[in-house]
Amino acid sequence: MRAVIQRVSSASVTINGEVKSMIGLGFMILLGIEAADTKEDADWLCGKIAQLRVFADEAGLMNKNLQEVDGQVLVVSQFTLHASYKKGNRPSFIKAARPELAIPLYEYFIKTLSQTINKPVATGVFGADMKVAIVNDGPVTILMDTKNKE
Repeated sequence: MRAVIQRVSSASVTINGEVKSMIGLGFMILLGIEAADTKEDADWLCGKIAQLRVFADEAGLMNKNLQEVDGQVLVVSQFTLHASYKKGNRPSFIKAARPELAIPLYEYFIKTLSQTINKPVATGVFGADMKVAIVNDGPVTILMDTKNKE
């Protein structure tokens, strides 16, 4: 499971001209699910994201986590995070999980993250053509991969 976590001032997802979800200060998470991923990967990732200290404290240092700043979260599925580009110029997505595995894990991730941070998590729509607007704050962008936990 791969996640691109961006600290944002605001973010939104628009589908067919309609705003589906919108958040203020918090995390915009692009989530890629691989065929080999499990609920344990989602649990680990949710725990790390919830405790990620990248928000400024009173001294301006990155010492606060999402809950300490009452931040929000927007999660969007993105199978292209598992693109293989080793051969040629057209990426292959063979490692990305098929929808029958990815959708339940995506939903499990959202439910688990919501329970971990004690608030609802905004989402896009799995597999939809989405327009994502992000105001990256910092910019701060963190890449996490459950296959590289060290």
